Amino acid sequence: MRARGNPPDTNPPDYLDWEMWTGPAPMRPYNPIAHPRGWRAFMEYGNGIVGDMCIHMLDMVRWMLGLGWPKRISSTGGIRVDRASKANIPDTQGVTFDFGDLTVNWQHRTWGAPADPTYPWGATFYGDKGTLKESVFGYDFIPMGGGTPIHRDVTYELEQYPEDKTEKDLEKHIAPATRGHMKDFLAAIASRGTPVADIAEGYISTTSCLLANVSLQLGRTLTWDPQAGKVLGDEEANRRLTRPYRSPWTHPAAANA
Repeated sequence: MRARGNPPDTNPPDYLDWEMWTGPAPMRPYNPIAHPRGWRAFMEYGNGIVGDMCIHMLDMVRWMLGLGWPKRISSTGGIRVDRASKANIPDTQGVTFDFGDLTVNWQHRTWGAPADPTYPWGATFYGDKGTLKESVFGYDFIPMGGGTPIHRDVTYELEQYPEDKTEKDLEKHIAPATRGHMKDFLAAIASRGTPVADIAEGYISTTSCLLANVSLQLGRTLTWDPQAGKVLGDEEANRRLTRPYRSPWTHPAAANA
């Protein structure tokens, strides 16, 4: 997730309009790390690993446990090990999402060995009847005090949908879930109902991760007011909820003010 190396800046390829590609983001010299597909390594273009990977697992945890907004968000970390890379997203970051009577913790390191090689990216639920480990590849349930563990792998559905075998760049392990979401979304259009992955839920998970990055930048815990859409008692944090746009681009809110 975090690009390694420190290649020199150079002129962009002839086919790439770097000015237009950069858009309202701060202008950086072209670097082969950033394009194609390496833009995630720069905070100017994305939101680090928390905004790219944590959001998926946090969203799943919220869905499984019926969680709404966290009350407080705190984050620590930075570039602790890979200081030579041109990438500027944290290589180490921990986040605490405090939901009041339950705490969700996120941790990533882009160095060293994973804590659990079977679940290098996933969520672990610690309960009073056992521990549940989940990822996009499968899950394991380990009962407390004995009992038979349960293991399930993702069902690829390759025989039912043989085109998945040849579809370019398809992530085969999530194709079944994608199909399920598409069917659910189309059904919601037909019924004028709400899909299971409603945009309001995506907004909560996204905002929570963005607030984690602001907490890291400021070095303090943030208390979020979802009704007001603001951080309580922290104007500097609220200013960072909107990124300045590089001219001639204008933020929609500013354009309509």
